[in-house]
Amino acid sequence: MVQEYTHFIGGKHVKGTSGRFADVFQPMDGTVKARVPLASASELADAVANAKEAQPKWAATNPQRRARVMMNFVGLLNKHMDELAELLAREHGKTIPDAKGDIQRGLEVVEFAIGIPHMLKGEFSDGAGPGIDIYSMRQALGVVAGITPFNFPAMIPMWKFAPAIACGNAFILKPSERDPGVPLRLAELMIEAGLPAGILNVVNGDKEAVDAILDHKDIAAIGFVGSTLIAEYIYARGCANGKRVQCFGGAKNHMIIMPDADMDQTVDALMGAGYGSAGERCMAISVAVPVGKGTAEELMRRLIPRVEAAKIGPSTDPTADFGPLVTKAALDRVRGYVDLGIQEGAKLVVDGRGFKMQGYENGFYMGGCLFDHVTSDMRIYREEIFGPVLSVLRADKYEDALRLANEHEYGNGVAIFTRDGDAARDFASKVQVGMVGINVPIPVPLSYYTFGGWKRSGFGDLNQHGPDGVRFYTKTKTVTARWPSGIKDGASFVMPLMN
Repeated sequence: MVQEYTHFIGGKHVKGTSGRFADVFQPMDGTVKARVPLASASELADAVANAKEAQPKWAATNPQRRARVMMNFVGLLNKHMDELAELLAREHGKTIPDAKGDIQRGLEVVEFAIGIPHMLKGEFSDGAGPGIDIYSMRQALGVVAGITPFNFPAMIPMWKFAPAIACGNAFILKPSERDPGVPLRLAELMIEAGLPAGILNVVNGDKEAVDAILDHKDIAAIGFVGSTLIAEYIYARGCANGKRVQCFGGAKNHMIIMPDADMDQTVDALMGAGYGSAGERCMAISVAVPVGKGTAEELMRRLIPRVEAAKIGPSTDPTADFGPLVTKAALDRVRGYVDLGIQEGAKLVVDGRGFKMQGYENGFYMGGCLFDHVTSDMRIYREEIFGPVLSVLRADKYEDALRLANEHEYGNGVAIFTRDGDAARDFASKVQVGMVGINVPIPVPLSYYTFGGWKRSGFGDLNQHGPDGVRFYTKTKTVTARWPSGIKDGASFVMPLMN
């Protein structure tokens, strides 16, 4: 039976009224699992009105009580971890252990948000002038929104709404229409945790809903994660409408492999970072750059059999290394890139295009693909593929490898594998990328640091979660106070001085 999803507005499920729906697939077998309504601008406006009405009282709630809601929510996430992971895996395609990792990394940002009473503390200067004190405070923006991608349907929504709500805002979440089940369930759990109705509303939709968010006068800030072209569109239109906007786009993450690298560790890292979640991660390693011919030959000797032996299976198989891609369109797109790489002259040393899963022949599966002798002018190097495809681009020396990462238009994540502390330190200092791993293949910072890429991987001045998340969802007010003390200065027509 095909389930029919709803929106979640004002603390309850609300049926869609636009008459438009999208299919939600179960990628492991290709069946339609559910239908999700695609909101109209008027439905989005209803959600904003609901949020706007609820937000002032929530903002006036003291930060400690807001933190307790987050604390309760963490307990519910842990209690329902298995349920959430299975739902996520069935709609996205990633394995259940990987789905639990998705939820866990979102949960950690909620844990960070529990500390909001401390993070909202302002500054105070006693006696800045004669009888004058100066202090600052951080206040909520009002109604804010998040537009989140299919590849992390638990983590990225929580990265957005947890700090925003903890700061006193009301939040409109527009999740991906490909896997909306988990975001809707998270909203239910937030209500169970004690969040007032209207503070977290989930509006499902496509471009019509996105444009309505961008244009609505009562939405003060927007956070987005997705492709670079859409990130640029949302950033430009949102800023033109006077909103605070943070957008995170595509990636082409390099792993530099130095001649002294531990090759066992390197190959393990490449397998997990390149092929985990079928490569559908913005922090996936999609380019390996061995330095020197000997390094490249040893890498390929070890890597080829590992890619060939990778276990692909349905999302419910706990022993699978990775599962299917999210949709048939995504599968066709990735296969098209492999075809293109062959046409461009790269050497396809492992070809996973023909993989079929017995008993799941209609699933959206693709085996791991491995290219060697890729060059920097090829589209398979320049563009984000977002699938289980790893490209090896050989470099003669360290400086060449560093230049590759620096000259690429994307600057999300990068890694170097080496035993040389001087090389690692030089690399971390000089590489023009937002997140750097040293013998760490996927350098996603923990929740109390901030996540964000450079160049065409990120748009806006403030990043996700950590201190930047609090700054993004609040505005600073500075108060200069003077109480009467018998001082009679008379009128002054010069710039005020604290003499």
